[in-house]
Amino acid sequence: MKRIFIFNVFLLVFITVWSQDSNYKNGRAILIGTTLGDIELVLYDDTPLHRDNMLKLIEEGYYDGQLFHRVIQNFMIQGGDPHSAGAPKGQRLGTGGPGYKVSAEIHEHHFHKKGALAAARQGDAVNPAKESSGSQFYIVDGQVFNQEQLMLMQSSGKHAPFTKEQFDAYTTVGGAPHLDGAYTVFGEVTSGFDVIDSIASIKTDNYDRPVDDIVYTIRIK
Repeated sequence: MKRIFIFNVFLLVFITVWSQDSNYKNGRAILIGTTLGDIELVLYDDTPLHRDNMLKLIEEGYYDGQLFHRVIQNFMIQGGDPHSAGAPKGQRLGTGGPGYKVSAEIHEHHFHKKGALAAARQGDAVNPAKESSGSQFYIVDGQVFNQEQLMLMQSSGKHAPFTKEQFDAYTTVGGAPHLDGAYTVFGEVTSGFDVIDSIASIKTDNYDRPVDDIVYTIRIK
């Protein structure tokens, strides 16, 4: 009886350790709490520079009280500008950051499906290495594409040949395929897609800033 008990305890410890290790390999979970609801995401482990940078900023409270400062329906919602915290209405935002960039970690298997978390950056003319902003990010809202639209995008050279995974995602949940290969995708939404839709549909000014502030804070789960 004692041997059975010891074996069961060992088995429980093994399963617990294996489960924790599996969760780690699947990425680190974070939560963006907004004035319109919560968005849960996972940060990919194969984009470690971006993952660790965001976790560091979250732990420092960097994202506390910031705004989604740029919102375009059927495209994306963008945040990460420290100047947005407490910014007066009508102020143009989007130039702030921590004073450094993050090297690109672009992978074909991480693409711009709906709910993708990606790093904003400066354009190729001044940033040919596609380095990411040190803090600004966007979450894809996107739109659904049909087969003909994707094939035309591919045949015209505007997109590399679509993988089956990309094709299936863009024709079902949708996304922003024209951004693939140009920006680092380093996470994805696991819950709160309705919140993304609510934020993306809000009224904005001429700078794409929401007329009514969407305040958020990010925490590690």
